[in-house]
Amino acid sequence: MDRIRILLIGSAFSADLHLDAYSRHRDRVEIAAICTRAPAKAHALASKYGFTGFTLYDDYSEAIRKADCDLVDLCIPNYLHYDACIKALDAGRSVVCEKPLATRVEHGMEMVKKARKAGRYIYYAEDWMFAPALLRARAIIGEGAIGKVQYIRAKECHGGSHSPYAQTVGFCGGGSMIHLGIHPIGFILAFKGNEWAEVIAMASGGGDNNIRHKNLEGEDWASALIRFRDGTAAQVDANYITMGGMEDVIDFYGDKGCLHADLSFSSALSCFSLQGPSYTVEKAEITAGWSRPVIDEKYNLGYPGEIGHFLECARLNRPADTGLRGEDGLAALELVFSIYKSVKDGVKVVNPNN
Repeated sequence: MDRIRILLIGSAFSADLHLDAYSRHRDRVEIAAICTRAPAKAHALASKYGFTGFTLYDDYSEAIRKADCDLVDLCIPNYLHYDACIKALDAGRSVVCEKPLATRVEHGMEMVKKARKAGRYIYYAEDWMFAPALLRARAIIGEGAIGKVQYIRAKECHGGSHSPYAQTVGFCGGGSMIHLGIHPIGFILAFKGNEWAEVIAMASGGGDNNIRHKNLEGEDWASALIRFRDGTAAQVDANYITMGGMEDVIDFYGDKGCLHADLSFSSALSCFSLQGPSYTVEKAEITAGWSRPVIDEKYNLGYPGEIGHFLECARLNRPADTGLRGEDGLAALELVFSIYKSVKDGVKVVNPNN
């Protein structure tokens, strides 16, 4: 096929990220349909990125049945991933699924099983896998520059989600760990071949037991220590109590050196402004004073590379690379809920798949 025809389900934050990425692969993609209950937002997004000629739906079940598409892209709240994905697989379509794969491990298992049975693929949208800084970091590590990596420390943190669906455990699946920590978890698991052995964690308690966000049902702070089967270790932090903008940081410690990557504050620009530029970095509360305005945030976070990879995989009818498959999304989900079990029971949790 010359162009991959996309049914985009959703018209909010994630849909914007994906449409931007599709617009950078315009010769390989056609937005065949958009499904949303906010048609004005869909038209505004499509216009922003120069897409026309799509069919508009307001019910994803109907869209999946009727849309003339090759690939269904799920940019909808977490709790809807399972149902929409199963419907798309039943219709014979492969699926791009935003993180997390689902809000329950058993749902993630069923999604992966269904894809295998249907002979279709789930492309798990972990953008960190294509972040240019992390691609370069992996190349440096691969050539042996810092020796054997013995410890990894990674975090995604900011001051709190804008999404109403992130405020409720039933919609999101949890709090900051499943919403933010899923990124470093997914990347580290891919780096380590999904071979974690045990985890122990702490987190705020949700609601009145949170550090800052008392109206948030899930935790607003969480930290986990993970040991892998080869004896190496990692720490993952995720919280909604970090002010000043989103922090995406990953540090690698080897026996011959170390390597530090900053996805969000590594801009080549330094700006001082009394009134502040219109935008500096995602989730920054203010822009006045000194700032580091991002140059191409979506590119630096890996979205264009991720989407380009999925388009090529769909064209060749093959699975995505490690870290970007439904199986990898399931592995990340299993680890997140092992972290939650460790927090709840106050114990070290051993990988049940060992």
